[in-house]
Amino acid sequence: MNWKERIYCGELRPTHAGQQVLLMGWVDAIRDHGNLLFIHMRDVRGTVQVVFDPTFSSRSYTLAASLREEYVIQVKGRVSVRAAGTENPNLSTGGVEVFAGDLEILSESRTLPFPISEKAMVFGEELKSNPANVDEDLRLRYRYLDLRRPSMQECFQKRYQIVRTIRDYLHTLNFIEVETPFLTKSTPEGARDYLVPSRVHHGRFYALPQSPQLFKQLIMMAGMDRYFQIVKCFRDEDLRPNRQPEFTQLDMEASFIDEEFIYEIVEDLTVRIFQVGGIQLPRPFPRMTYQEAMERYGNDKPDLRFDMAFEEITDLVQDTGYTIFRQILGQGGIVKGFCVRGRADALSKNVLQNEYALKIAPEMGAKGMTWMKVVDGKLQSNIAQFFGPDELEGIRSRFNAGEGDVLVMIADTSRDLVNKVLSQLRLHMAERLGLIPADRYTPLWVTDFPLFEKKEDGIGSQHHPFTMPDRIDFDPKNLEELLSLKSRAYDLVMNGEELGGGSIRIHRMDIQQKIFESLGMGPEELESKFGFFLRALEYGAPPHGGLALGLDRVIAMILRMPSIRDVISFPKNRSAFCPLTEAPSLVDTCQMQELGLGSTPEDSRDDSPRSAGAAKVHRPVAQKRDRISMDEVKHVARLARLKVSNEEARAYQKDLNAVLNHFEVLQSLDTKNVTPMSQVLKTANVWREDVPAEKEDTESLLESSPVREKNFYKVPRILEG
Repeated sequence: MNWKERIYCGELRPTHAGQQVLLMGWVDAIRDHGNLLFIHMRDVRGTVQVVFDPTFSSRSYTLAASLREEYVIQVKGRVSVRAAGTENPNLSTGGVEVFAGDLEILSESRTLPFPISEKAMVFGEELKSNPANVDEDLRLRYRYLDLRRPSMQECFQKRYQIVRTIRDYLHTLNFIEVETPFLTKSTPEGARDYLVPSRVHHGRFYALPQSPQLFKQLIMMAGMDRYFQIVKCFRDEDLRPNRQPEFTQLDMEASFIDEEFIYEIVEDLTVRIFQVGGIQLPRPFPRMTYQEAMERYGNDKPDLRFDMAFEEITDLVQDTGYTIFRQILGQGGIVKGFCVRGRADALSKNVLQNEYALKIAPEMGAKGMTWMKVVDGKLQSNIAQFFGPDELEGIRSRFNAGEGDVLVMIADTSRDLVNKVLSQLRLHMAERLGLIPADRYTPLWVTDFPLFEKKEDGIGSQHHPFTMPDRIDFDPKNLEELLSLKSRAYDLVMNGEELGGGSIRIHRMDIQQKIFESLGMGPEELESKFGFFLRALEYGAPPHGGLALGLDRVIAMILRMPSIRDVISFPKNRSAFCPLTEAPSLVDTCQMQELGLGSTPEDSRDDSPRSAGAAKVHRPVAQKRDRISMDEVKHVARLARLKVSNEEARAYQKDLNAVLNHFEVLQSLDTKNVTPMSQVLKTANVWREDVPAEKEDTESLLESSPVREKNFYKVPRILEG
């Protein structure tokens, strides 16, 4: 293979006319004109039309007749400018074509499970099917084919450009890239850890990192000054379009800095990487406190591409004649709402009352919804008569409502519920009315998050326990004071999505001890979870802070992809399963035994020293063990609507475990060279005789039925698994 002479398909231009070229790539599409055969030939740089003409090369023409889509071929031929009127404006190479003089088939392809070609061969021609409409699980099962699509390859080329831009920019600011471990210690960071069992230390586990948080702080304590890493992180959490069990983030940390340093460099970096996708972001990014975000938009990542910020009118309706408002305000409640400008016609009385007030708002958690419209300069609704003229004018003025505007209001005794429901209604109506511009990008810094949050068993850190508070003169035993503390944390938000976040860290041991005391952590718990980190903190830590950007999420937004799965080479599906490799999967019993999984308490007890050289040798796990518990037997019985006694459940458990253990033994047998046998014994039902029940036996058959109807076993109309 003379690869040195190769020219990429997408690089051919009219300036190459008359030249002999060597192309290597895939057959993208075929069009047979009888006396001429045309193919689109594709490689990573683009697509070009190749012509097989029997008068130019009869051998190549004959061989080309056997080509199919996705065959890998090598073509030698002459570049020619296409005749006027036959150019293909859909291709960057649409002004030229290659007349094949020699063809070699490098490998063949089976029939494709879905189409890959994204280029029509003739201008104005439509593709018969769009690869983007293929079922996602099918695409992921054949991800290597899906990634051949030019649009997917362009996406990953852009991803590379974004990552390269990040590295180049941070290099100019004297950041260095340092790798941190994947096999580390499980620490509380908000989500569930993925655990990795140790073969050497049975009963002990590594954890895959949710983030390199502690290690990057240790790097600052090591005096590295400025660190970054493009790093894989792992979180065992429920999936959404912008979540994956394993994801990539840009992690950075710097010493002797404050928030303004982070704001400046991250804004500059964000502007640069969005330019890769042709998006210009305005600077400086606006800032909004957490409190303002919650009160004005109902969440800590507000979408500012459209208006409809909240206004509170509690003070205006204290003495209203509207009974519902008066009752709620009498219990210390509030009334808030937002204005939908100029959409009175789209939001009819029927839509507002019968859809939103009676159905949608209650489904979101509200007890109801109040609405008003500005018609002929006045507020009108089915309850307007209960408000005085001054109240109506005050409400209209507070919302700055004009002709054709619609006011949506929620009243409740819970401020959090009012904000939550209004936030959902705001987004619901904006999407319904098409108020969200797709081509607008509105970055925002959300700052001053609460340091602690209230939980059932006390308080917890809203970010993590290493975040610096806004003041250090607090009493760790004063719950009310702790809940009033703000953190020096910040999130970068864009179009209603959190792109990343970080904080200024605690670098003094006395402050760190006060935080742990506030969280109720004792010495043993601290040593178990953070001992190695706290010891490092005692040896002189610089003031430092940092931030992490969810790189997959950022890239998906830059490239206008609906899901981060589209910008990850081999992602998991919505249920955290990989259709390509079928992971997670079962592993061999011997491998499980080697890891000490499924062993008895005696087997898993570890009396050995904590060193690799003193690992304990464990006995093999006994084959005979209970794989199905009594609870599982009873659960299945309930699903089948059966009443079983404890004695019956134990009998079922014993029989089922005996079957499973028997098959486990059979799995260890070597049957590779054993000839299959036919069934030599007559089959029989071993549970009971196969004879029809007599009529008088009906009662015994129904005695386990929880519900009867006319001497029949009654089951629900719909069974849910």
